[in-house]
Amino acid sequence: MVMDENLGTSYSKNNLQAPFYNPFLMHMEQSVPADEEAKALIPGHCKLVTFPKGYRLLNMGRVCKYVYFIVTGECISYYTDSHGKTTTWFFHFNQSQSNVKNLFAVDYKSFLSEKPSTISIEALSPVTAIRFSIKDVQALTTGSGAVERWLRLLNERAYMQTQDRITSLLTLSAPERYKRFLATEPHLLNMFSNYLVATYLNVAPQSLSRIRRKIATGML
Repeated sequence: MVMDENLGTSYSKNNLQAPFYNPFLMHMEQSVPADEEAKALIPGHCKLVTFPKGYRLLNMGRVCKYVYFIVTGECISYYTDSHGKTTTWFFHFNQSQSNVKNLFAVDYKSFLSEKPSTISIEALSPVTAIRFSIKDVQALTTGSGAVERWLRLLNERAYMQTQDRITSLLTLSAPERYKRFLATEPHLLNMFSNYLVATYLNVAPQSLSRIRRKIATGML
């Protein structure tokens, strides 16, 4: 199912009994206490949106207009080469194992530069997310010192995680990538299909099966 990322069901805060932005605010306050400016600005500078399974939050070649903070559900971001082969870049979800790269779904380079995206983002299940536009982010960072400090920390962590991801793909062999995966993200095996895990590790599903068998028998 392919849909335009500008669509989706949105809700105003008046439609909900509890503030819809609480999950985001709670996440921010794990790193930086929210100031009064942040608490006043956040409600008016984000929207709660829902998407069905198969929805494209972002299509490759389109400008990324939003940052999505995942509340429930799972998404993937992925690259597609000229032959149609896909490589999963990140899984996005909000559970106890989540970190920066899981919680937020965005092509940050496209979002900041307003240039066409090189990735697609797709919902693997029904998704509820809190959506921020570039104007929302600018208003929050200029109006709140707490948000500005938190975003700086977020960017630093995201940069380090992206560098780790690139280093793993470029310098480690397939068995080494899988062993590192088992050491750092084993929960993904229970959350996503073997096919998606294989594309995340940039190996063919058959190769991943062989690697797993060899590790299980002590051959690797």
